[in-house]
Amino acid sequence: MIVWLNGAFSGGKTSAARELAELVPDSNLYDPEVTGGALRHLLPPKRRGEVDDYQDLPIWRRMVVDTAAALLAELGGVLIVPMTLLRQEYRDEVFGGLAARRIRVRHILLNTDETILRQRIEGRVEFADDPARSESVRQWARDHVQPYREALPWLTADAFGVDNSRLTPRETAERVAEAIRTGTAGVCPIVQTPEPTAETLASGVLLFDEHDRVLLVDPTYKPGWEFPGGVVEPGEAPARAGMREVAEEIGIELTSVPRLLVVDWEPPKPPGFGGLRFLFDGGRLNTADAERLLLPGAELRGWRFVTEDEASTMLPPVRLNRLRWALRARERGMPLNLEGGVPVG
Repeated sequence: MIVWLNGAFSGGKTSAARELAELVPDSNLYDPEVTGGALRHLLPPKRRGEVDDYQDLPIWRRMVVDTAAALLAELGGVLIVPMTLLRQEYRDEVFGGLAARRIRVRHILLNTDETILRQRIEGRVEFADDPARSESVRQWARDHVQPYREALPWLTADAFGVDNSRLTPRETAERVAEAIRTGTAGVCPIVQTPEPTAETLASGVLLFDEHDRVLLVDPTYKPGWEFPGGVVEPGEAPARAGMREVAEEIGIELTSVPRLLVVDWEPPKPPGFGGLRFLFDGGRLNTADAERLLLPGAELRGWRFVTEDEASTMLPPVRLNRLRWALRARERGMPLNLEGGVPVG
């Protein structure tokens, strides 16, 4: 299990984590800042210079998941992770990756009153022998007070909150330990299919409204929008898998088997294995059907009907290309065979 301590920069996560490690039996600390520091040596300067924050590097997010999983496999017990995550899509990606490895996460928010937070920032001396470097750390924390404030709506809805404004690190850790012991701080509800170990089959279903806009859903376990659908289970027909996923994800029971639009062979691209991707035409939902859309589980945050142009700002390039060819196939009434997103045959 992982206890993820989130909160503002200079909000007391690391000091509370050290105290918590003494209170939680068989626990160890992992600070993803160490992974960020390693990337300064592993990546070429040009790549490092493309971002202001190493959290914006996909490799950092992957390495955090891989390192946490490796530490738990090596050490067992509980892993305490003090790390600020203010971007919800990054939380989705990291926690979703952990869920794929069947690792439970308890998400704890150390919420600090802004006045006290700013006092802590100004009193922080990170490097006693390097005042300029310490000031740089303080400025970083100052610059992220506003992003923290903007993230609070989703953070407070997602995590178990502990107001540590007037608590010592030990008192904060005691509150967290008690919440874990009693189950008050529940396990993060994100679920995800385990990461593949070989090529996979996946089916998506395109559903349309009365204006021919296509339905996209917003998964909680990975960044970016997606079509309703998922991995085809062993022995399951691809179209039936799409029907099952639509029912599970949004509560719509399709009454007929959807028509194939495209089948796309996705080449392996490490760390992904690739495989076959199907897109089916699930038909048009009338207003009453659209109003029945549900988000019954923890996998989806929201849904939207969008035009093709709107989809271009929401979907990653691979899925957008697949959608565009699927829409062309729907217009022509003839399925398309794609390889790497390019029609063949």
